[in-house]
Amino acid sequence: MANSDSSTNPSLAYDDDPSRRDVILIGAGAFAAIGGAVALWPLIDQMNPDASTLSLASIDVDLAPIDEGQAITVMWRGKPIFIRHRTAKEVEEAKDVKLDDLVDPLARNANLPDDAPATDANRAAADKEPWLVMIGICTHLGCIPKGQAIGDYKGEYGGWFCPCHGSQYDTSGRIRKGPAPENMYIPPYAFTSDTKIKIG
Repeated sequence: MANSDSSTNPSLAYDDDPSRRDVILIGAGAFAAIGGAVALWPLIDQMNPDASTLSLASIDVDLAPIDEGQAITVMWRGKPIFIRHRTAKEVEEAKDVKLDDLVDPLARNANLPDDAPATDANRAAADKEPWLVMIGICTHLGCIPKGQAIGDYKGEYGGWFCPCHGSQYDTSGRIRKGPAPENMYIPPYAFTSDTKIKIG
């Protein structure tokens, strides 16, 4: 019968050497981990926003071509931004609304504290009250309300009307009637000159 003692059989001594086996296993595991990371990197990297998206983190808008009573829509971060040059009548109607008559008493203005009341002064552009800049998304189910085009039905309050479920907003973008729970949101923006704003 052959002797199976590792001292007389060098191949058995080689296989049973725990320190050498551990080094090989650790090396193979590290190689596999590095290979896996290299293979996954393109998949992870593709989730980063591309250069065109990053460039839209803020946009500049020239308001000079917008006459009183007109409105435009621009895109910012994939969202429609409603910009309206309100008439003096629209401004006065918005100012005359009592806070107790509002569904949502908060301004929802990213440029003000979260608890700022929904007065027209807190919704309109600071020191430029005819200008209203807001995210044009209904706060009910995310639809885009009508009211930007001249022929659009603007609802009972002369602002915006969401045809999906009947939410109606006033000339300050505040919810007045319908299922929407909150006023339309005001994005972060600032005037960079008398006729230009930067959104974002």
